[in-house]
Amino acid sequence: MWCLVMFDLPVETKDQRREATRFRQNLLDWGFSMVQFSVYVKYWPTGGQNHATLRQIQSHLPEGGQVRVIGITDRQWATGLHFEQAKKKKTEGAPEQLTIF
Repeated sequence: MWCLVMFDLPVETKDQRREATRFRQNLLDWGFSMVQFSVYVKYWPTGGQNHATLRQIQSHLPEGGQVRVIGITDRQWATGLHFEQAKKKKTEGAPEQLTIF
């Protein structure tokens, strides 16, 4: 399962830009990867929603913006199309899992 976070945040004032940057940095700190400037994704290996991550996102939302969180299955993510500079690019798969003994 993949968690996709998409957002449109106001950046008209210095404070709004600071809050938007802080929100982006929080997503990176929580293990998300940037797909596009306002689209971040994180792999959830357990398959269900990670309620702790959802609570973190909700408690750190900047005011005045729109944020959408969507769960996507591995199959949906893998069948999505990815183009870069007008050329089709292979969609990345699930990250390798670490084994700790």
